[in-house]
Amino acid sequence: MTLHSRAAAALASAAALLLGACATAGGAPVPAAPTPGAEARFDWFSYQGDDSIYHRVQAGPGQYSNPILAGFYPDPSMVAVGGDYYLVNSSFSYFPGVPIFHSTDLVHWTQLGSVLDRPSQLDLDSLGVSRGIFAPAIRYHDGTFYMITTCADCGGNFFVTATNPAGPWSDPVWLREVDGIDPSFFFDDDGRAYVLNNGPPVGQPLYQGHRAIWIQEFDAKAQKMVGPRRVIVNGGTDLSKKPIWIEGPHLFHVNGAYYLMCAEGGTGEQHSEVVFRSDSVWGPYVPYAGNPILTQRQLDPARPAPITTTGHADFVRTPKGEWWAVFLGARPYQDDMYNTGRETFLMPVRWENGWPVITADDEQVPYVHAAPDLPRSPSDFPRSGNFTVRDDFTAATLAPYWEMLRTPRERWYDLTSAPGWLTLRARPVALGSLGQPSFLARRQQNQRASVSTAMVYSPARPGDRAGITAFQNEEHYYLLSETLDGDTPVVQLQKRAGGAPEVIASAPLHLAPGRPLYLRIDADGPRYDFYYATRPGEWTLLKGGADGTILSTRVAGGFVGAMFGMYAYDGR
Repeated sequence: MTLHSRAAAALASAAALLLGACATAGGAPVPAAPTPGAEARFDWFSYQGDDSIYHRVQAGPGQYSNPILAGFYPDPSMVAVGGDYYLVNSSFSYFPGVPIFHSTDLVHWTQLGSVLDRPSQLDLDSLGVSRGIFAPAIRYHDGTFYMITTCADCGGNFFVTATNPAGPWSDPVWLREVDGIDPSFFFDDDGRAYVLNNGPPVGQPLYQGHRAIWIQEFDAKAQKMVGPRRVIVNGGTDLSKKPIWIEGPHLFHVNGAYYLMCAEGGTGEQHSEVVFRSDSVWGPYVPYAGNPILTQRQLDPARPAPITTTGHADFVRTPKGEWWAVFLGARPYQDDMYNTGRETFLMPVRWENGWPVITADDEQVPYVHAAPDLPRSPSDFPRSGNFTVRDDFTAATLAPYWEMLRTPRERWYDLTSAPGWLTLRARPVALGSLGQPSFLARRQQNQRASVSTAMVYSPARPGDRAGITAFQNEEHYYLLSETLDGDTPVVQLQKRAGGAPEVIASAPLHLAPGRPLYLRIDADGPRYDFYYATRPGEWTLLKGGADGTILSTRVAGGFVGAMFGMYAYDGR
């Protein structure tokens, strides 16, 4: 067994039982064989998460588990509209962009879709995985939803609007006057509106990471910036201490005072959330003496099951007067390494002497906490704790959690040519390129996870391949695929860790034409194991103990998390 635990054995046993149910462990009959080298068909895709922490610490009645959105869901922003809550996350160079969720209890979320779901809204061509959409912010004013964000290396700052958060959302309105990143709207009680953002300071930066928070008025009717821009925070809470990367600003008007929330310290282990207060929207803004109001940087890194890198928060107030914050954090398995990316956590906000506080002193972000006093919300898919999600590809459209790299310029997948199967058209766009490969992926949401699929595919020439991948970015991934070694069909494992892809395991295949190949990846923190089968449930280990740290943010760099997905490549 590969996960080295009884839980792992249970995962494998369950997978074998499922696979034995029918020829492909799905409800769909084996279709006519796809054109060799041109198409790959997938009958189902199963994800199972089984983190040990959720066996030791379980949410009971009236409680919830953190993170509330597990896996690569960073930079959360949310807004309350009556008794409904809407939340968005950064998506970087994945398409569709900016997933949007709805909840009534702040714990269980249903994905309504994505805000940027049309190519006309989002041009991600040729961008690295960690470019594209940074830090969206969602707000509501006078019957209209606003989502404002930065498209890094693809145009700068823009916003879109909708009257229904499920869409359709407008095409972008670009704000060329607003430089920097992390813009956010603030609609004041007097009807005036403002845009805040991270930008360069006035004059030359005094040190690396010296940034400023700017504000400018916004004419909501004319949809344009008006009046002068002004710096309201220079550097951070204390310029003499050279604070870095003040960003992610959000402004709130509470009991006559203006509260400016910002992230500070960068998105790594020194990340934090700080707050400033003013009597005027234009400042001056005075930092809270007890800052930061959220961080975990002072805690022992050797503590069990640490939650780290916390910051980039946003607040809502419930109808009963409770305040809650969402923020990003990470769950490293060792040495600041995490493959699940930066995730969305939830905690209550308490007010102390007129200031909001999330954590103080040695207070840890909990894995389990008492839930908000709100009506229970349904959820479309589980996204927290241990769970299993299986897609049998029987719906008319893809589930909203599936993502592709960069903006699609042609249709290369379908759910209709072989009903009950997902068909990927193989194209000569490599997984490690800056193009738009035939690649559909979902997030790795647990440190210990298993994904599997049944695939029908036949390579036509050496270089053709299709299979499944554990993908972090263009230069850091594993690809488990069927391909040709000369004239011999093989199952092959490629590894890419900064250099050229290399084959690290291979085995000959003996499959009748049109029969499925079963593929499986098991992750356990820094260890990944790769399996295949030609008969349901009869798994063969192709490669065990592969180095999973190459999929961590610390090794691979960037801002995203690992993804599991399906891929087809035309090697011509």
